[in-house]
Amino acid sequence: MKKIKVIIFDAYGTLFDVNSAAEKCKEKIGDKWENFANYWRTTQLEYTWLRSLMKRHKDFWQVTEDSLDKSLLAFKIDPRMRSELLNLYKILNTFPEVKEVLKNLKEKKYKISILSNGTPDLLDGLVKSNNLEKMFDDIFSVEEVGIYKPDAKVYDMPIKKYEVAKNEVAFLSANTWDVSGAGNFGFNSIWVNRNKNIFDKLDYIPHNEINNLNELLKLIYKNE
Repeated sequence: MKKIKVIIFDAYGTLFDVNSAAEKCKEKIGDKWENFANYWRTTQLEYTWLRSLMKRHKDFWQVTEDSLDKSLLAFKIDPRMRSELLNLYKILNTFPEVKEVLKNLKEKKYKISILSNGTPDLLDGLVKSNNLEKMFDDIFSVEEVGIYKPDAKVYDMPIKKYEVAKNEVAFLSANTWDVSGAGNFGFNSIWVNRNKNIFDKLDYIPHNEINNLNELLKLIYKNE
């Protein structure tokens, strides 16, 4: 961490809880709400990768709608819930520690950014709905390059903007494929393993594994 000048966060699953939309509807959805939320998320990611491979790009909001439509059918959920779930997806909750950690990082004078599959409008909306407007120097969206993570063009955006070396960037994600994508690109990738998952076999081992973002602060203080 001594060399780090820029700290970049993935958005979905790292800062913002992707299951919080379905959780707010759990009384209507019933006991299957969590399985439904995970299925929606998995389908959403699969569609980003497939569209990148097919070179048939749709923005993240369209992918989110398409993956929700499939998920509603798969779990036999009333299609009239579609609008409610989509509206809730625009205002996902942060994880509990996020705001305080970001405040601490700003005091340390790092460049702080988001690098996400989300559209600029979606990301701006999430930041505003969680009162995080002053926390980030930049919000990078894949829409600038027209292809999804883990394509190298995505990870190269902050390098071009900040004119830093790849090893001067710490990248944090809860998504193992994203950690590997950024790590193989050359970032110092940190895995935010909130759910005690198993890391993928994708030719990269993260420099650090943490259980939540509070542990990022411990890494920084340790190296001061």
